[in-house]
Amino acid sequence: MEDEAFDQIVFVFHNLVSWVAAGAMVFGGVVPYIPQYRDIRRTQNAEGFSTYVCLVLLVANILRILFRFGRYFETLLLWQSIIMIATMLIMLSLCTDVRTATELNTKRRSFIGLGASAGLPVPVAV
Repeated sequence: MEDEAFDQIVFVFHNLVSWVAAGAMVFGGVVPYIPQYRDIRRTQNAEGFSTYVCLVLLVANILRILFRFGRYFETLLLWQSIIMIATMLIMLSLCTDVRTATELNTKRRSFIGLGASAGLPVPVAV
């Protein structure tokens, strides 16, 4: 009786550890990007973030998914690639939005500043 209870406890503990390890494998690659995403969104500045890293990770994970058609590997790694691709697309979207807004604001400022400093007439709002 005690052996059966002990075996059940070991079985439950083994399953729990397996699920936690699987979750860590799937979401472990995404965790470092959460603070970066929050920081870029809060400051509206994507200067320190390299989009080339996103490109390399996108290509690597797409190739991993394509490799699966030739040689089967664990479904856990497939989910890891899918989640990483989604994360990289979200990061790229945020960075392009922030950089586009920053560039538009910079161009507007330089255009307005150029008219006044060059002695050109400044348009008056009606």
